[in-house]
Order: sequence, then structure tokens, then C-alpha cells
Amino acid sequence: MARRSIKNYIDMICEVPEFLNKYLSLRILIRLKRVGYFCGMDYASKDIYDFKYKITRFDHSLTTALITWKFTNDKKQTLAALFHDVSTPCFSHVIDYMNKDYANQESTEEKTESILKSSKSLIKLLKEDNLTIDDITNFKSFTIVDNHRPKLCADRIDGIILTSLAWTKKLELDEIPEILNDISVFKNESNELELGFNTESIAKKVCSLNEDIDIYCHSKEDNYMMELLAEITKYAIDNNYITYDNLYEYNEDKIINILKSITDQKFITLFNNYQNITINEIPIIELPYIKKRNINPLVNGKRFIN
Repeated sequence: MARRSIKNYIDMICEVPEFLNKYLSLRILIRLKRVGYFCGMDYASKDIYDFKYKITRFDHSLTTALITWKFTNDKKQTLAALFHDVSTPCFSHVIDYMNKDYANQESTEEKTESILKSSKSLIKLLKEDNLTIDDITNFKSFTIVDNHRPKLCADRIDGIILTSLAWTKKLELDEIPEILNDISVFKNESNELELGFNTESIAKKVCSLNEDIDIYCHSKEDNYMMELLAEITKYAIDNNYITYDNLYEYNEDKIINILKSITDQKFITLFNNYQNITINEIPIIELPYIKKRNINPLVNGKRFIN
């Protein structure tokens, strides 16, 4: 995402709290500045993907943390949000496809704790804030940060905003404040804290944006391209061009450059297809059940769709 645009979005959420700044230069977060939000498709055929902005996992980590801070003023939850994607590998959910985790797309999250514990700098900074690694590792324990679908949370709201800005292009920057300003914290039917909306019209708008995203994520084009990059990545690992660990150690530019240097003719054909296929050439492929991105938000504390 163009830096000016991301800065505008950040400013719309809230001022970056002073305590958070010292964490933003940690190596484990800086890597995410070159891991795209859209699962390696920034490098794919422009006939299939024409993103309006370049968005990274670092951008998403920061904006999710700021939404969390805006509605909790809690350091522990905000830092859990900031590091919730720290184990995201290059190509993000493509690696879940490679791991055959189509339904949940969470297979890579198991590395979160080990990555956090490997950072001595993080441990030191947390100590300054009277926190430990264990305080922030399980981000799913904070329902404002992460929650089971169809409930809303900071991660999900931010994902809808970013994807609607850059991929579906159904949202403009100047429309974001009306969404953010309509959000409140409610107690849901399970007595959990949950982000929801104050007005039905905003809830309908966000649900509509989310439905468009779900259509895109289940399109034949996205199915084919995600599975194709998964096949490319697996082929590169199986033939020792890269290792599985490289997906966590390197950034996407470095991985792509390695893939471009491979002279194996079968691989060249696959990679050329990934970068140059046209929309008319996309075949329909059969995949297992792919995660349904459904939401059913609270409106004034009551579930929008009964």
C-alpha cells in the first residue's frame, strides 16, 4: 500500500501509543514489511490480480494493533495483536494450501511461540512493560483481537478494510472513518467482549464488503492461482531449491528471486504460468472446502442476523 495511504488509515484509527514504537523495529516484525498481505499474488499475473495498493503483513499487524488499542487501551492485548502474524511465512495462506489446510488456513500459526521466544530483544522490551512472552503468545485468548467466525474482532475488521481497499476496491479511504467511528465494544451472547456496530446501516455495509471478499476468495481465478503457487513452492522445496524454514527466514523478494533463477524446465513452465497466465486461460479446478469468510456482527449488542 502506498505509504501515504497507509499513513492516512493509521491516523484514522488512533495515534500510535508511545509504548508501541519501540517494538516496531524488531527484526521479527521488520521481516513482515516484505511479506505481502495477499499471499504472494503481488508477483502474479497482472491480468488476474490488479491490487490498488501494496499492503504488507507489517501494515496489517500495526493497524490491527491500533484498532485493539483504540478499543481496549490495554498493552497486553495490543501487543498480542501486533505479533499475531509474526509466524506468517512468505506467501502467507498459500502455504496453508500447500499443507492442505484449506478450511482453517491456520497451519503456520504453530510457529508463533517459538518465533517470539527466539527474540531476546522482544523479551527485553516486554520486561520494560512488565510483560512476558506468555502474556502475548496466545492472541486467540483475547476476543477483541481474534474471535471465531461469524463474530467480529480487530483482525477481521482490519482485514475487511484492507482487502476492500486494495483487492475488491469496494471501499475508499474517505469511507473508513464512518466504519471506525461506529464501532463499540459489547458483551455477546457468550458473555465475551466483542467488537460490533452502533448502527444497522454500517453493519450492512461491512457485511456487504465482506460478502464481496468471500466471492473473490472462492473465485475460480483465486482458487487456481493459490493452488498454483502452492504447487510451485512445494516443487521448489522438494527439489531443494529452498527449504521450508526459508519461508520464515527470508522475505518474499528474496524467495521470488531464488525461484526466478531456477533453470529446471518443468519449474520454468509453472512459474511462467503464475506470472503470465491470462484470465481467459484460467481453468476450473476442484479443491477441498475453502474457508468461508462469513460474519454476523453485533448491532447494539444484538446479533445482526438472528
